[in-house]
Amino acid sequence: RHGSRTFDLHWITSERRSALPAYFLTAPGAHFTILFSHGNAEDLGLIRGPFADLCTRLCVNILLYEYTGYGVGRSHPPQEETVYEDIEIAFRYARDTLKIPWQQVIVWGRSIGTCPSMHLASKTAVRGLILQSPMTSIYRIPFHLRFTLPGDRFCNIDKVKLVRCPALIVHGTQDEIVPCRHGQALYEAFNRQTAGCDAYIVDGADHNNLEAQADEMLNTRLRRFMRGLRETPPSAKLLAQAAS
Repeated sequence: RHGSRTFDLHWITSERRSALPAYFLTAPGAHFTILFSHGNAEDLGLIRGPFADLCTRLCVNILLYEYTGYGVGRSHPPQEETVYEDIEIAFRYARDTLKIPWQQVIVWGRSIGTCPSMHLASKTAVRGLILQSPMTSIYRIPFHLRFTLPGDRFCNIDKVKLVRCPALIVHGTQDEIVPCRHGQALYEAFNRQTAGCDAYIVDGADHNNLEAQADEMLNTRLRRFMRGLRETPPSAKLLAQAAS
């Protein structure tokens, strides 16, 4: 329970792997549903309260799911491929069980969660993409690399060219875990390779206090992004992705 809200745990089943735990938070009159992918040190128990508040503040529905290997779903260490499969399973649950059309789905990832979010948006039509504290790739966190090396993982930078939906990048200037240069590099790649994206750089924010540092301005930017999605029709490339 969080205030007057109670949480009903959903179990998202799939033939390919064990069931994923999830919460579906709803707001009266909501148009968009956010499919949220959490960070490395988070699980459903840690994020459900803050997102219940956000659900009301932004007037959005939010589907929170947990990767295989985390929290109550802990069975074995998470791998890159399983994280990608997990978001595909969660998206199908939103589409097929919750009956949410892709035109009303916004994918939002935080930290390592930006990687499954980028994966999904590069393969499937969604209405929008939010990347909070994103990495270009794992190897590029400690090293300044111009090219992707063999063995590198979670290579967001290589998937930019495949994304067809509008994107918003949020990053803190004092991020000590994933430096802000990663968000800047992705922003520049989006503007070179796609129709472009928006960015909100939070001065003084680090990796774990971005929401507190940004305060209500973050919600203002999220509302602006969603308002733009509602007021602007999907691009021809996004519609073609949906039809493929």
